[in-house]
Amino acid sequence: MSTTLPKAAPPVTAASLARTPSLRSRVVKHVMLPLALTWLVGTFVTVSIANYFAQQAFDRSLLDDAYSVAANVKGEGASLELILSPREINHVLFDKVETVFFAVLRPDGTLVAGHPGLRAAPQAHATPYEFSDTVYQGLSLRSVSLTRHGSNEFQVVLAQTRLSRDGMLQRLLVYSIAPQVLLLILLAVWLRRAIQTDLEPLAQLQRAVDKRPAHDLTAFPTEASTRDVQRLAQALNALLGRIQTSVQAQREFAGNVAHELRTPLAGIRALAEYGLARREPEVWHQQLQGVLSSEARATHMVDQLLALALADETREGLKLETVVLDKVVRDAVLRFLPRADAAGVDLGARGIDTPLSLQANPTLIDGILNNLIDNALRYGKPAHGELARVTVAVTVDSAESPHKLTLSVIDNGPGIPRAQQRTLSQRWVRGSAGQRLAHGAGLGLAIVGQYAQSLGALLQFDAGDEGQGLRASVVFGFNPGDEVAQT
Repeated sequence: MSTTLPKAAPPVTAASLARTPSLRSRVVKHVMLPLALTWLVGTFVTVSIANYFAQQAFDRSLLDDAYSVAANVKGEGASLELILSPREINHVLFDKVETVFFAVLRPDGTLVAGHPGLRAAPQAHATPYEFSDTVYQGLSLRSVSLTRHGSNEFQVVLAQTRLSRDGMLQRLLVYSIAPQVLLLILLAVWLRRAIQTDLEPLAQLQRAVDKRPAHDLTAFPTEASTRDVQRLAQALNALLGRIQTSVQAQREFAGNVAHELRTPLAGIRALAEYGLARREPEVWHQQLQGVLSSEARATHMVDQLLALALADETREGLKLETVVLDKVVRDAVLRFLPRADAAGVDLGARGIDTPLSLQANPTLIDGILNNLIDNALRYGKPAHGELARVTVAVTVDSAESPHKLTLSVIDNGPGIPRAQQRTLSQRWVRGSAGQRLAHGAGLGLAIVGQYAQSLGALLQFDAGDEGQGLRASVVFGFNPGDEVAQT
């Protein structure tokens, strides 16, 4: 089976950092670009509406002048004439900015009065007047064609230059756009400074991370002006806490191994040196037996130290699954049965006739059983020649709320005084039997305590059956029908 390794991320260089935009620039860009586009569209719509209504006003004034001229046209047919004198016409059509042209036309298009060549725009609808844009004498004009129907039908065409209209549109654009552009620039400057102020705690956090030595895993300050930076600092501190816990566990593991293996290794060396100094085969055999015993002790200690490291590791991200508890207990008893028989211990189990399933971690359950049974076989033998008995018991108490499932290992040995029971789950603490027999390193019950804590259970000690020996129990609490199922 081939395994595809993930591609390594490309290295971050100074050149790549220089090409990467800053968060401040990106935020300003993402705010100002939509704002500028929205402003541009809004300004275009506003100016278009204002220009439309201004054009309506200019056109209405032009139409009023056309009605004034039409009111002074008299006669009919060939006798049509404009009764206004040139002075009066200049007075009626006077405009100090615009140049005004007019023409009064008969129905056949002949000129009655006004500027020759000025023609009316074709009227698309049957309306009394029609506005249009035209060109006359090389000038761009706005014109209106007013038609009078009846016996004296005629048409008045009035046109004027667009200087006022175009000037007003230019002023409208300048006066509406220029202040808004200035406001937009001021807003961009203010946003940039405000964003820089809000991102300063992030920059401070980055500088603090850059200056922090590798061995310093203390927490960073989490005070900031924004909740997002506070959450980032808290997440970073949580990561540092997990790393510190892992590093501390590794240091403890290395220190424990170095400290505890020193004695058995020194014993093995002493036994080997003594055997090499003697020539009797019996001595060699005895020394080899001692070497084997010391090696077994060292191996057992290493296994326990690894179990402790596993217990520390399972504090984070422990995965629970369904554990068939009666099968696990039965397998553990069968696994230790040869050793119990060799030691003359009656090893058995009770409470496993009814199948039980528990939401837990199978590795930790195995570790709890292995250490409790191992301790009972080592230290649970009675002192006065009575048959040693070790029993693994599973009980479910559904009378309490929450319900309780208790996994116990019971022996009929000398037991442990109540004053010592509080310290037995601490590391490197041995009970009176362990001190008397000089066995173990005081790690077994510490491992059980760590495993129980990881599973949300409780390790407790009581007297064994009939008040004799020791009952080491791990109590699991659960809601009815929640974690424990009996089938």
